[in-house]
Amino acid sequence: MKREARLVILAAIIIAAVLWLAACAPGNIEESPGYVSGDGTVTEWAADERGEPLALTGTAYNGDAIDTTDYLGQAVLVNTWYASCPPCRAEAPDLVELDARDDVQLLGVNSRDDAATAEAFDRTFNVEYPSIDDSDGQAVAQMQGLVSINAVPTTLILDTEGRVAARVVGRVEPSTLDSLVDGALQ
Repeated sequence: MKREARLVILAAIIIAAVLWLAACAPGNIEESPGYVSGDGTVTEWAADERGEPLALTGTAYNGDAIDTTDYLGQAVLVNTWYASCPPCRAEAPDLVELDARDDVQLLGVNSRDDAATAEAFDRTFNVEYPSIDDSDGQAVAQMQGLVSINAVPTTLILDTEGRVAARVVGRVEPSTLDSLVDGALQ
């Protein structure tokens, strides 16, 4: 094969690869390379259909012990996240606003970031609620069957008895959050 023919074939391969990558490129803030997006699916369970209480335990980035049973009597919102996750960043202000309520406790679960990265995220978004450092995967293992491992963020809303009342896979809108928390408090 002549050198010119090889160059034409190489150029065609490069153009095809660029077009293929452009077609797969993220189209909005909800997507980024290597990120598996949830579709925002909401699942709710009626009070008589909720299982046993979720006893989620772990250690916060500041070293404090976290145990969801400490928050019985309140709704608890458990949110899986990591700092470079676009929808996690987009929903952070909404979660911070919800954290101001007295009848709900927020808890983060972060399996990807080191302490410095997680704490920088908290400073950026004024996050005051704790997050479990789940670098060992134990917290996600405790939520097995409730949290989609590949879709971050995933949010669980626990009722006042610690039972899972609702789950959202993907970014959750503020009005949906308020409604799910209110439902968990009834």
